[in-house]
Amino acid sequence: MGFFTDAYDLFCISLVSKLFGRIYYTELTHPKPGTLPPNVAAAVNGVSLCGLSYDPVLMVLCSVASGLSFSDHPKSVITTLCFFRFCLGFGIGGDYPLSATIMSEYANKKTREALIATVFSMKGFGILAGGIVALIVAAAFDHSFKAPAYSVDRAASLAPQADFVWRIVLMVGTLPAILTYYWRIKMPETARYTALVAKNAKQAASDMSKILQVQLEAEEEKLEKITQEKSNSFGLFTKQFADHHCLHLLCTTSTWFLLDIAFYSQNLFQKDIFSAIGWIPKADSMNAIYEVYKIARAQTLIAMCSTVPGYWFTVAFIDYMGRFAIQLMGFFFMTVHNWVCCDLLTHLFFANFGPNATTFVVPAEIFPARLWSTCHDISTAAGKAGAIVGVFGFLYAAQSKDATKTDAGYPPGIGVKNSLIMLGVINFVGMGFTLLVPESKGKSLEDLTGENEEEKATEQQAASATAAPV
Repeated sequence: MGFFTDAYDLFCISLVSKLFGRIYYTELTHPKPGTLPPNVAAAVNGVSLCGLSYDPVLMVLCSVASGLSFSDHPKSVITTLCFFRFCLGFGIGGDYPLSATIMSEYANKKTREALIATVFSMKGFGILAGGIVALIVAAAFDHSFKAPAYSVDRAASLAPQADFVWRIVLMVGTLPAILTYYWRIKMPETARYTALVAKNAKQAASDMSKILQVQLEAEEEKLEKITQEKSNSFGLFTKQFADHHCLHLLCTTSTWFLLDIAFYSQNLFQKDIFSAIGWIPKADSMNAIYEVYKIARAQTLIAMCSTVPGYWFTVAFIDYMGRFAIQLMGFFFMTVHNWVCCDLLTHLFFANFGPNATTFVVPAEIFPARLWSTCHDISTAAGKAGAIVGVFGFLYAAQSKDATKTDAGYPPGIGVKNSLIMLGVINFVGMGFTLLVPESKGKSLEDLTGENEEEKATEQQAASATAAPV
């Protein structure tokens, strides 16, 4: 539910952002009435990616507040909306490491990868739900589904209805957030944290007994021995962490950063790609609400045919293929997409049956228990930094190379074709950093973090010291 909510709140904005141009940028003085300027479009779509790390309560409050961004002045509405979308990003960002760590620590080594991937696959259903909600709301407000010719007056006459549409779509994100919060407060702390960090073996055994519905005994002596080990005491900014996990952190942050540049640049701006490839009619041939319907229908079809299947292919094959092979394959086909075929369905399928899923799974497995969530959050933040680069950078780079074709003096870009070539280069570099990804298939969390090896080494040293002559 956490990831379902994250995806709905993140991507529903792309369904309704064109409405803002229709409603708030209709003045005849504007160079292209009914169209958001590039800087405003980038801010509305990307600002939630700038805020990281809180919880479902914040998602509830900010989903409601986003829909209540009222003002008589267009700039005030957009500014208020961007502020609450930024705050929403704190809740979404905090939920990424929590969801991954909770599932990783509760799962066993045989099914851990598939279960973590299943958590992440809910992102696809969140995107799909956003499209369905937008379809329903648009249908409720535009009964005729006719497409009258667009004009500034027509846009203005639709403003009250269109204003309801985007607010309802955004505020529906409150419902799954409330459910997420309710179930989270009823969930006990993970046993590994309780035992290894809080050092409460009895509570850990009690919690796991309730979860697994079996009777477990607290192993106080084993816990005391483990918590005294050096491997469980070092922090993030220590030589021990640098020696054991610095390369791992570079691997998780770099691949997630590069992946999100490509993924978010094309996901949040699908609506523009739909127009470019002729999937939806030109804006001047339909009213504002009908445009929302067409965009939502296209995104729903994409989610059903590509996004959701891609995630579930990862769930099905990750235990057999491993993360390394899936991630390398995904980056390869994303590169091919950008350089050769430019097929949106192929790109999204292999992004999700590829690095978009594995970059979430790997950080949840390869770091010490006391640093799992911290390192996953750092990796998530790196990914969202890449998303910001992708959203803002792609929007400006995709502007026409010819300065005479840009709106109101906006700086010329390199064009859509060259932008896709650049994204292909980024995906190719992602393939290179994937070579640093450790394969964790079939290994326990303790084996992956090196804690078992260090414990065995300590036991051998103690045995040698005992056997040595006095």
